[in-house]
Amino acid sequence: MQFPESWLREFCNPPLSSEQLADTLTMAGLEVEERRPAAPPFSGVVVARIEHLEPHPQAERLRVCQVDVGGGERLQIVCGAPNARAGMVVPCARVGAVLPPGPSGEALHIGLGQLRGVASHGMLCSAQELGIADDASGLLELPADAPLGQDVRTCLQLDDQIFTLKLTPNLAHCLSVYGVARELAALTGAPLHTPAWPRVAPTQTEVLPVQVLAPDLCGRFSGRIVRGINAGAATPAWMVQRLARCGQRSVSALVDISNYVMFEFGRPSHIFDLAHIEGGLQVRWGCAGETLQLLNGQTVSVDETVGVIADAQALESLAGIMGGAATAVSDATRDVYLEAAFWWPKAIAGRSRRYHFSTDAGHRFERGVDPATTVEHLERITELILQICGGQPGPIDDQSLNLPQPQPVALRVARAAKVIGMPLTLEQCAQALRRLGLQVHEGQGSLSMTPPSYRFDLQIEADLIEEVARLIGYEHLPHTPPLAPVTALAQPERRRGPYALRRLLAQLGYQETINFSFVQERWERDWAGNAQPIALLNPIASQMSVMRSSLLGSLLAVLKFNTDRKAERVRVFELGRVFRHDAAVPDGPTSVAGVAQPLRVAALAWGDALPLQWGEGARSVDFHDLKGDLQALLAPRQARFEPAEHPALHPGRCAQVWLDGQAIGYIGELHPRWRQSEGWQQAPVLFELELEPLLQRELVQAQPVHRHQPVQRDLAVVLPERVAHAELLATVRGADRTGWLTDVRLFDIYRPKLGHNAGAGSLVEGEQSWALRLTLERDDANLTDAQIDAVVQSVLAALSAQLHARLRA
Repeated sequence: MQFPESWLREFCNPPLSSEQLADTLTMAGLEVEERRPAAPPFSGVVVARIEHLEPHPQAERLRVCQVDVGGGERLQIVCGAPNARAGMVVPCARVGAVLPPGPSGEALHIGLGQLRGVASHGMLCSAQELGIADDASGLLELPADAPLGQDVRTCLQLDDQIFTLKLTPNLAHCLSVYGVARELAALTGAPLHTPAWPRVAPTQTEVLPVQVLAPDLCGRFSGRIVRGINAGAATPAWMVQRLARCGQRSVSALVDISNYVMFEFGRPSHIFDLAHIEGGLQVRWGCAGETLQLLNGQTVSVDETVGVIADAQALESLAGIMGGAATAVSDATRDVYLEAAFWWPKAIAGRSRRYHFSTDAGHRFERGVDPATTVEHLERITELILQICGGQPGPIDDQSLNLPQPQPVALRVARAAKVIGMPLTLEQCAQALRRLGLQVHEGQGSLSMTPPSYRFDLQIEADLIEEVARLIGYEHLPHTPPLAPVTALAQPERRRGPYALRRLLAQLGYQETINFSFVQERWERDWAGNAQPIALLNPIASQMSVMRSSLLGSLLAVLKFNTDRKAERVRVFELGRVFRHDAAVPDGPTSVAGVAQPLRVAALAWGDALPLQWGEGARSVDFHDLKGDLQALLAPRQARFEPAEHPALHPGRCAQVWLDGQAIGYIGELHPRWRQSEGWQQAPVLFELELEPLLQRELVQAQPVHRHQPVQRDLAVVLPERVAHAELLATVRGADRTGWLTDVRLFDIYRPKLGHNAGAGSLVEGEQSWALRLTLERDDANLTDAQIDAVVQSVLAALSAQLHARLRA
C-alpha cells in the first residue's frame, strides 16, 4: 500500500513529523516498509513561462527561447525539446542550480553556457531530469496558473513523503488512504475528517436491469447509468500526481477516477461502456467452457467456482478481479455503467492465482471490503465524473441480498492482561476500543462489541486483545524477562545429534541442501514407486502438488539445477522429513492420523571422484566411492550390503543397507533410463537412509595392549562368482570357535580371462580366486603351529561346506 503523506494528512493531520508518523504507524502494526521523498534533492529550479521562441541559427533541432522567470526577469535559454511552445509553463533551472544525478552518478550543475554560438542562461527541464518520472520525451508542462518564479519543489509538492506500508492480511481496512487515516486518528487522538458523501441528483431515469443469481458470490450490487460524458477529457494534474505517488500510472479520465476512489476509500469499482452491454447484466457463477478476454489481453476459461458478470450474450467481467475487454471504456465512450459491489471474500480468494496474475481489486476483495458503503462510493465516483467528463447521471439501483452479519465478540479483562503481560483495567480496554470507533458495552470484568462492517478481522477474543495492545502501544509494554528453571539436558553418550551427522557429511565433502517437502507427482511415481502420494489441497504451484516420500527427487533436482549451469562436480546431502500413508499412526500433538513423517538422510555424488589434481588421474565417482563415504559415516559400526532393487536405482548396481539386523535404506547408481531422460552423460550415485538408526553409536572402549605377537596366514580360495564379500567374511568368522581370529582382510581377487586357461588351480568360467589374510592372536600365550593350523583348517572346512570353496593350488 503506497500513498503520499500529504493525502493522508488531508484526512488526519496529527502534530507529528514524517519520521514520527512513520514510527507511530509501524508500532501499531502498520509497518512502514519505506519512506522516501517524491523527488530526489535538487535546487535552483523555478516556475517559468516561455514567452517567445525562434529557430537556432546554427542548429535545426535547437530553438532559442525567451523565458519569463517571474519578477519581470527574462532569460535567454537554448532548448531542444520538441514540445516547447510559446505560452508553455515549465521548470527552469537557473544558473547555479543543481539537478539530481544522471546516469554517470554525478549531480548536474547548471552554468552559463554557449550552444552553437548562442548564450544560454539556464536549462528548461523534463520530468526525467528532475527525477520525478521516466518521461524524457519533452519538457514537463506545469499548470498554466502556477506562480512564475516559485520554487518547483513547492509548486509540485516535491518534498512530500511517499509511504509504503507492508500490511498483514488482517488489515484489509487499511488498504486505502482514508483507512490508514482512521487508524492514525485512533492512535494519536487527532481529529478524523470524515467525507461528506454528497448525493448527486439524477438528471435522467434510466436504470440497467441487473439480476444477482448468486448471493453467495455477491451480497450487494449497486450501479448507475451516466450518459453523455466526454471520455476523452484530460485527467486533472492533481489526480495524475496522486495516482503516480500511489504507484499507479494515468490511463484515461474514467479509469483514473475509478482507481483514485479505490486508493481513497478502498473500494474497487468498475466502469462499463454501456453501448457494448447487450440487454441487462447477470451476476452469477461461471459455466464450464465459457471464456472471457480480459483487459490485460489474456483469455481465460471459467468454471462453476469462478464468479462472473455477464450480459445477454457473453461474459463481461471476472467478478471482483478484472473487467473484460469487450466493455472497456475508450475515448469514444459516451455512455457508461458504474458498478460497485460487495463480493464475498471466499468467493474471490485464490481465483487470480488460478490465472497467474493478481490485481488491486482481487487483493482487496479477497480480504474484505466494507459492504455498507457501495452507494456512497458510487456517489463519489459520479461526482468526479461530472466534474471532469460531464454527463447526465441516472438513479442508483442498489440490491442488498446477502450481507455479513457481524457477531458480538466478548473480551475478558483478566485474559487480556494475562496475554498482553501487563495489568489492565476495564476502562483502559474500553477506551482503547472506543478510539477505534467500536461500540463497546461494558460488563462485570468484561466487555463486548459488535464489529463494524469494515472490520472483517474482529471475530474472536484474541482479535480484541490485539487491538487493545496496539492502541496502548507495544512500546509501553513492561520489560519483564521470563523466569524459568534452566536445566541442562543430558545427552546420552550412545546417541549423537543430527548436527553431528551434518558435520560428518560436510567433512566428507558434501554440501547441505534444504528443499521443499512439496514435489512433483511424477517424482513420486518414477523415483519413489509411490502411486498414491499425499496430495495437497491447495498447492502453491502446479509442480509442487504432493508431499515427498523420498529425498532422492529433491537431490536429483538440485543436481539438475547445477549441471544446467555447467557444474563439473556435485556433492550434496539433505536431512529432512518424508511423508507417507500409514494407517497405524494416531492423531496427536506432533502427528497426523494416517500419515507417517520419519526423518531421513540422503546424499548424492556426481562428477569426478576427486577434485582436479596432479597426484591421481581423473575418474568418475562410482558406487564404491559412495559406499566408502557411507561406511565412514557409520563407523565404527559395520553395515551389511545386500543386492536389491529400487525404482530410482540401477537394478544391477543397487544394494539395501542393513545395520544391526535392520534394513535402513538403499544405496546405488541412478537407473539408466532416468539418467538418459535428464541428459546426464554420467550416472549419479545416491543413498537414502532412515535417520534414527544413524543417530545411535557405539562407545569406544579401551583395549589392553597384547603381550604376544600376532600371527598372519594367507589363503587363496576359489569361489563361485555369486558369493558376496559379506557372506565370505561371515563364514570365515563363524568358523573360529577359539576366539583367536581377530581380523580377516580380502587383499586380492583374480578372475581368469574368458577363453584362456586359468593355469594352476584350473579356474573355470563362473569362478574367481579370493586371497584372504587371517590375523590370529592369543592373550595368554603364544600360538603354536598346531593351533594355527587347526584354525586355518576349520576355516577351510567351513568355506568348503557352506560356499563350495576349495583351496587354490
